[in-house]
Amino acid sequence: MSFFITFFNELFFRPLLNALVFFTSILPFHDLGLAVIILTVLVRFVLFPFTHHSLKAQTKMRSLEPEIARLRDKHKNNQEEQARRTMALYKEHGVNPFSGCVTILIQLPLLIALYRVFLVGVGDMDRYVYPFVSVPDSLHTQFLGLINLTEASIFLAALSGLTQFIQMKLAIPASSLRTAQKADISHIMTTQMKYVMPGVVFVIGLQFPAAVSLYWTTMNIFAIIHEMIVRKKAEVIQTTYEHDPERELKKL
Repeated sequence: MSFFITFFNELFFRPLLNALVFFTSILPFHDLGLAVIILTVLVRFVLFPFTHHSLKAQTKMRSLEPEIARLRDKHKNNQEEQARRTMALYKEHGVNPFSGCVTILIQLPLLIALYRVFLVGVGDMDRYVYPFVSVPDSLHTQFLGLINLTEASIFLAALSGLTQFIQMKLAIPASSLRTAQKADISHIMTTQMKYVMPGVVFVIGLQFPAAVSLYWTTMNIFAIIHEMIVRKKAEVIQTTYEHDPERELKKL
């Protein structure tokens, strides 16, 4: 077990912590809040190829929902045939319904490492910082001069919950929920998660340093912008989808 902990620390935790220390040391007033935002942006760019691929797959799946609904009606008494035809439809249009799971698995180690950076590393920098990284003599932990990032903040916790709700509302549009069957367990779970997850994020934000909520809020804002851009492109393509579905889906 100690081997895996050491491996995780050296591959994920220490690089992220040292990046945070580096950004803090070069910023005016050694502002921890700005350093957290910059680090979050950096992580978001590293993950961009994976998140973009997953988002495109989700958008394609939403475009196929009318056809999937027809398959469900046609084979409503044969679940096995329904699943087989649905997977064949995904394959025909080059859609991987499990791409979102792969993205989560890729992001998970980075997310855990970032949480550990904010919870452990900030208060014990000297122990983990590389010899060539300069540690500032003091840190400015007051974000915007108002919020102490080393303590829990109800404002940032609420902001992280709100941005999480907006992000999930964009990711799960009402049209998708209407297309799903009312008795479909996935529809029920999706609807519940849309409202439960923001509450969970808010509660977590109340338990941890505000730096965690700031990180989560920044990630959500980027996800919202990313989702809006991809959806805008999808809406343009959807207007001509009926004329040539195969060619239009490949544009996503």
